[in-house]
Amino acid sequence: MQQKSSVEEIRQRFDNDVERFSNLETGQSATIDSPLALELIAEAAAVSTPHATRLLDIGCGAGNYSLKLLERLSQLEVTLVDLSRPMLERAEQRLRAAGCRKVTAIQADVRELELAPNSIDIIVAAAVLHHLRTDKEWQSVFDRFAAALAPGGSIWIFDLLDTATPALREMFQRRYGEYLVSLGGGDYRDKVFAYIEREDTPRSIVEQLDLLRLAGITRLEVLHKNGPFGAFGGSKAQ
Repeated sequence: MQQKSSVEEIRQRFDNDVERFSNLETGQSATIDSPLALELIAEAAAVSTPHATRLLDIGCGAGNYSLKLLERLSQLEVTLVDLSRPMLERAEQRLRAAGCRKVTAIQADVRELELAPNSIDIIVAAAVLHHLRTDKEWQSVFDRFAAALAPGGSIWIFDLLDTATPALREMFQRRYGEYLVSLGGGDYRDKVFAYIEREDTPRSIVEQLDLLRLAGITRLEVLHKNGPFGAFGGSKAQ
């Protein structure tokens, strides 16, 4: 594996990027269909886990996913997890202003996060898991997520994806590049591609669905996929 950014380097970048993650209308604009994924995941989580009271927001950023879920499940107690302290502070501020009954903010790397068994009703992880590196890390994180979910709980992921087909990878990259140019021109495209190259090691949607299934998430669903981005997840059996 080529040398990638350290956790500290990734944290520093996000410390300086809070404003871009603080818009419920645009979501994270550098990701394709971010507002649609935000809506789909919030609604899917609410309808599949309607009695949920405990939400874990992994890589919470400025709190958009938690805020969207609060619109549908007003009694949620939210645990926020992020590498970036400024992100956590902004997310906690926004959730408290929205009337969240209880907010717990944890600055942590998801690979080191300790989760009590059966302690969470809904897990959301948006644009964060692509920072995992090795097979062992991916499997460990998915296993711990599944173990933390209470019976009947659900997990929902939106992320950058890889593909096993080189020709499709090239096509997806070209189309994603065209999308980025439409947002900010060629320089913006090159900037985004550069930090993806430095930071990210995404896995395919098929691999991640397999990891969820093996971990015990049996009711799997793909909510949306467009090129190298997808929203998916599932529920743990009762």
